[in-house]
Amino acid sequence: MLIDIALDAYGSDKAPEPEIRGAILACRTLPVRVHLIGPEPEVRDLLDEHLENEDLPISVVHASERIGMEEKAAHAVRHKKDSSMRVGLKLVRERKCAGFVTAGNTGAAMATAKMVLGALPGVDRPALATPMPTSKGNPCVLLDVGANVDCKPHNLEQFAVMGEMYARSVLKIHKPRVGLLSIGEEESKGNDLTRDALPLLKALPIHFIGNVEGRDIFNGNADVIVCDGFVGNVALKTSEGIGRFVRDALRESLTKTVTAKVGALLSRQAFNDFRRRLDYTEYGGAPLLGVRGVCIIGHGSSNDNAIYNGIRVAYEFAKAGTNEKIEREFAQRPTRGHGAHTDPEATNPDATIQ
Repeated sequence: MLIDIALDAYGSDKAPEPEIRGAILACRTLPVRVHLIGPEPEVRDLLDEHLENEDLPISVVHASERIGMEEKAAHAVRHKKDSSMRVGLKLVRERKCAGFVTAGNTGAAMATAKMVLGALPGVDRPALATPMPTSKGNPCVLLDVGANVDCKPHNLEQFAVMGEMYARSVLKIHKPRVGLLSIGEEESKGNDLTRDALPLLKALPIHFIGNVEGRDIFNGNADVIVCDGFVGNVALKTSEGIGRFVRDALRESLTKTVTAKVGALLSRQAFNDFRRRLDYTEYGGAPLLGVRGVCIIGHGSSNDNAIYNGIRVAYEFAKAGTNEKIEREFAQRPTRGHGAHTDPEATNPDATIQ
């Protein structure tokens, strides 16, 4: 049985080409039906060019407006009622699709998802969670990586609960180790936010291991690392930059030093494996945790591989029923958050990273 996924055809920087190619890749290899959301005549013409009479389960759903990367989230949410984001998320709300994928404006995607889908009870701020590669092979979930610039201690508490559930449900980690990102392992280290959040996380019925540092994102000593969206986004973008630098430097060194054919082949295979471990397009985007539906947000620079993997993540997320599990468990063990209606910044879409 095919799982229906809505895809924002006008989200990425180079849309709609990566979206169309990624949708085709996904429908060739995954049990999904992709609904491309965007201006129907343009999207359909381009889709027909790429398909070349190939029969794949891809449809086009009309949306007349696109939300640009530079637009303020609040303005886009209020004034662009026929945006590709809003139309796609309505399909999820109406249960016509099991998930929504976009590589568009992060702030607008979060605000629109919260408005259209609604937040889970007890969740003030949805959070973006992304798996990061580690030296031990198992991924580490980092959240929030860009949905909320400024956070309060109870927001980090909620992020810890959702991240721990995500690690168990999707990554199948039996007892995830949860850490709080700070500038030192000692409880006295950090800023006001981390020091005030620490006792809240210690009181949760999770395997909390205390403060962790930036290096712990990659060494495999933690399965979930919690931080505010500003710090998380900087950590994510820095990691991507370092990954590209190491990849390019290694390629250059191999080109200069490897001469024998056998050595070149082995080095190329090792390099390709190394590159895949660092390539953000292999991870397919970050799920927005805390809303009533599957919403995956990718990079604006996403290529067709990233779009394909975003659809794959949405499919896996929906198939596992992760949102339903998070909602059930959140209801059973509420945190100290007082609900989105009492957090004035939670209702301000422009308090998010664009």
